[in-house]
Amino acid sequence: MSRISLAAGAKILFQGDSITDAGRSGRPDRDTALGGGYVSMCAKMLAERRPDLGLKVLNRGIGGNRIYDLEARWTQDCIALQPDVFSILIGINDTWRRYDRNMISSPADFEACYRRILDRVRNETKAQLVIMEPFLLPMPKDREAWCEDLDPRIHVVRHVARDYRALYVPLDGIFAASSCEQKMSHWVTDGVHPTQSGHKLIAESWIAAVLG
Repeated sequence: MSRISLAAGAKILFQGDSITDAGRSGRPDRDTALGGGYVSMCAKMLAERRPDLGLKVLNRGIGGNRIYDLEARWTQDCIALQPDVFSILIGINDTWRRYDRNMISSPADFEACYRRILDRVRNETKAQLVIMEPFLLPMPKDREAWCEDLDPRIHVVRHVARDYRALYVPLDGIFAASSCEQKMSHWVTDGVHPTQSGHKLIAESWIAAVLG
């Protein structure tokens, strides 16, 4: 049974940073391209499992984006598209920028911005919500210190998902569990960016949550 109601011709929009982008935004056909990561894998799995629906999948992830960058482009890259299902994966760059550029964003500010963009989705579209939590594996070793900043954001995302009654995909826990079965480099290249196996793990987790 589907966890999300999927009608014929439904439009599914994926939003996020480079993990979602996966090479899409650098292409001349970026408005229709899905990239080389989990979004294109989800589209293929949906087409295989529900070919009767003729679902339309869109990717608007952009590498390097923080939550505030999403808000700045929200009218064009979300509201104007009027998705039926909206899926978001964001937060790791809000942590990363603290460590490489000293751009500090408090969990409270992160949460306030997250709620503003979801309020717009709820009030200006009819989209059902899928929220994926940001994730991190300690590879290389210095990434372990980043958990101090990321963990509070993960708790924010979980709290927001409950408040907005979103379907939730707990990727940080999923990657942590998977790294006990295969070495971390099987799943990520730098603690953050997935390998193709990592992208497949995200796609399979998303499909399991959405389709059941």
